Amino acid sequence: MKVILLKDIKNMGKKGDVVNASDGYARNYLFPRNLAQEATTENMHILNQKKENERKKKLEETEAAQALAEQLKGKEIKITAKCGEHGRLFGAITNKDIAEQITKQFNITIDKKKISMDTIKQTGTYDIEVKLYSEISTKMKVIISE
Repeated sequence: MKVILLKDIKNMGKKGDVVNASDGYARNYLFPRNLAQEATTENMHILNQKKENERKKKLEETEAAQALAEQLKGKEIKITAKCGEHGRLFGAITNKDIAEQITKQFNITIDKKKISMDTIKQTGTYDIEVKLYSEISTKMKVIISE
């Protein structure tokens, strides 16, 4: 019997897959636990609609991330901070501080988790990477001055 999986099932497949299952397994285990539904033409049509909508949504998100990457590419973020001897900062500059500065300087909101960098403890120029979407990222420069 062909069934459409509604959840990931170990050794069977992932959510949305159409797989063959024995009649007893499908009727006695998968259907009562809402893990799968029968692969009728109507259900297949609904599944195809959902997959198409997900594909369109992912495409829109990818395009938006690419546009954002183009806006941020090669930009410099200037931060002034108090520092002691030899340019050592009092405290540190973290990805949260960088996200706030991007919002303040470029009026673009970016989640701090998307900024990949080491904690900055010295004045100077640093390269950071902003990961906007899977496989879409851009590089920026951070200039720390006194």
